[in-house]
Amino acid sequence: MTRPAAIPFAEALGIAKLKIKAYDGSSAGADVPIGIRVNRPRAAADLLHSPGELGLARAFAAGDMTVFGVPEGDPYEVLAELDDMGDHRPPASAFLHLGMVAGRDLLHRSPRLEIEMPPRWRRLKRGLRHSKARDAEAIRHHYDVSNEFYANVLGPSMTYTCAVFDTTQQSLTDAQENKYRLVFDKLALQPGDRLLDVGCGWGGMVRFAAERGVRTLGVTLSKPQADWGQQAIEEAGLGHLAEVRYLDYRDVDEDQFDAVSSIGLTEHIGLANYPDYFQFLASRLRDGGLLLNHCITRPDNHWGTHPDSFMDRFIFPDAELASPGRVVSAIHDNGFEVRHEENLREHYALTLSHWNHNLAAHWDECVGEAGISTCRIWAIYLAGSRLGFEQNDLQLHQVLAVKGRARLPMRPWWRP
Repeated sequence: MTRPAAIPFAEALGIAKLKIKAYDGSSAGADVPIGIRVNRPRAAADLLHSPGELGLARAFAAGDMTVFGVPEGDPYEVLAELDDMGDHRPPASAFLHLGMVAGRDLLHRSPRLEIEMPPRWRRLKRGLRHSKARDAEAIRHHYDVSNEFYANVLGPSMTYTCAVFDTTQQSLTDAQENKYRLVFDKLALQPGDRLLDVGCGWGGMVRFAAERGVRTLGVTLSKPQADWGQQAIEEAGLGHLAEVRYLDYRDVDEDQFDAVSSIGLTEHIGLANYPDYFQFLASRLRDGGLLLNHCITRPDNHWGTHPDSFMDRFIFPDAELASPGRVVSAIHDNGFEVRHEENLREHYALTLSHWNHNLAAHWDECVGEAGISTCRIWAIYLAGSRLGFEQNDLQLHQVLAVKGRARLPMRPWWRP
């Protein structure tokens, strides 16, 4: 007699709109062309021991569960149907059903994958959270996958932050250029000015500013990024104006910069370190210098940090997000006057959609560079983050501030 494997999984997940296919040939759920395939009963252990996104991620990364009817690198449609599940733990009856189906397999969860970080308390051997050594380790975990992998996902701009779109039809490359233009204009940069770009990635902002005559220093904790960025600077003939250093921002000795851009770094420094962070950035600026802080935020102050979430274990170890109000207050209270802020949430959802499509289009190349488990995790991460921005679970805020007193125009001097 065939065991009804798929039905318990469908009941436990609460899926009504997807097709569920199981390892024994049975199926359940809606009569639709997209869904989830349960390849091994071991998936039940992942879902029961770590309900919600963490268990799903482990099962997908290990291949115990896969999607069908959508590109493997772009599971957005499937995750959109799963989204209502959240951190839902199956009811007691589902435990019984799953136990009957999986039997002793419930005792055998998927092994911890190489790409999964240990719990935060076990990371102490790498140093206290947000020490220089541990921050470097966290950055290496995420950003040192492979420059070739990132090139396939991010496209020609090699820019791993939210783009700014004039229209939904605009290309990702043009939208990233548009983002750099917006930051440049908000900072009122002129030829001969000096810019510090902290957390500079592969140096996109550094090169954009240098191409317009601005002397620019970018710093990153990823050596592959620094090497790639410096080579790109030399190939563009910008070595006399620009530099990308493999350096913790806290070790920048130069000061009297005209402007500082912080694009996607605040998420990594820790909420408790906001005062020191913005005080340090203020110390690098001349009086009247401008700061542009661009970072992901939570929509309100009621979110916890979830130290062992999917994002913490697989994507951004030790990262923390705050509400936009907390970011603005920290900037305002530590050496700056805030002059403008805006939310680019919808722009990040569209950016992530492009990255997901790129991953799917270059799936074989990405798997060859980073491995199948890493690529599956990235597919989930990009699609899930897109949902987060679409549904206002995540936001992206740019905050413009000035150090001390400055003579600035009465109204914004840049175009949107």
